[in-house]
Amino acid sequence: MSGGPGGAGLSRRTLLRGAGGVAFAGASLAALKLPFFGVSGAQQDPAICYAKDVSATDKKLIISNWPAYIDPIHKPGSTVSVFEKQTGISVQYTDDVNDNAEFYAKVKNQLASCQSIQRDMIVMTDWMAARMIGLGWIQPLDQSKMPNFTKNLIPRLRDKPWDPGQKHHAPWQSGLTGIAYNADKTGEVKSFTELLTRSDLKGKVTLLTEMRDTMGFMLRTVNADPENFTQNQWENAINALHGYVSDGNVRSFNGNDYLNDLASGNTLACEAWSGDVVIAQQDNPNLKFVVPEEGMSLWADNMLIPNLATHQSNAEEWINYYYDPKVAAQLADWNWYICPVLGAQEEMLKLDKAAAKSQLIFPTDKMLENTWGFMALNDQQEIQYERDWADVTSG
Repeated sequence: MSGGPGGAGLSRRTLLRGAGGVAFAGASLAALKLPFFGVSGAQQDPAICYAKDVSATDKKLIISNWPAYIDPIHKPGSTVSVFEKQTGISVQYTDDVNDNAEFYAKVKNQLASCQSIQRDMIVMTDWMAARMIGLGWIQPLDQSKMPNFTKNLIPRLRDKPWDPGQKHHAPWQSGLTGIAYNADKTGEVKSFTELLTRSDLKGKVTLLTEMRDTMGFMLRTVNADPENFTQNQWENAINALHGYVSDGNVRSFNGNDYLNDLASGNTLACEAWSGDVVIAQQDNPNLKFVVPEEGMSLWADNMLIPNLATHQSNAEEWINYYYDPKVAAQLADWNWYICPVLGAQEEMLKLDKAAAKSQLIFPTDKMLENTWGFMALNDQQEIQYERDWADVTSG
């Protein structure tokens, strides 16, 4: 998420990755802590592990979301204030999701044992949403109560392999991972392979600390599908990355201020998140975002209703509200990540014509044709792949 003209200029995606870049000495948080694994008896049946819905008599909704991911709540005319006025539902909104793995560790014991986490909605990135849904920790949505959602979700975010038909999740915001380069310092970088092999870029390239982002591209470079790959393909991809690191092609793995290095010329090109680039371009139009020949990673942060939520209907009313194109446009004007709602671009034209025309907020169908997610991993794969990843990123 990046703040738009009405926002504070914050980038939620960069904010959450710490203060500063992570060089080779640092491994990913998940690789170091591995908090998701070994939950004995974690599987639940959401048809059994549920609570009575008291939405009709208790007009309340408790939400956990990421920081800086919504327009100012208490400002008159904000999306939340209008929702409360229109519905009579009081929203208790907390921005306490600072990291998927960290939040999972905080709630896993309760959800694994069919105990309430005292929330009606949580927002998780695709891979964690897939994990929680697979464990039976998430209630199915009553889509008859969410006509805006069923009608207006953009096609490319429908029918994820881990939740066909969107039965358990609704995207809040979405984004792309691609390549950025400084046009004042170097020529266009057209592919991820070129990013890692071009002689004039050697030692002037940074990659992201997020394993799924970077390894998705590495899998593409060895002709594998990031959404469905084999153990052998994984090994080919991780070994290839290890070679690029050992040869000095990659300067560092960054989690935060990679665009600062790009703007200063310390790096010439990098792997980048779309929302960060679109806000950075306001100050430096020389920073360009590229759709690599290998395609792009398309991710979403998703609204989920956990087991034992007591205000499910209120949560579904919230989802329906935010899939109204007018509301979605107002939210997108703050966030500046990809808006998942059909019709919001037309509404955004009334708020901010320049932002409405940005393909990093409203990508074209052609841009989204060659996008991909990342395969859901089991515990054994998660442990192994994160360790492999840490071996590369820690030098």
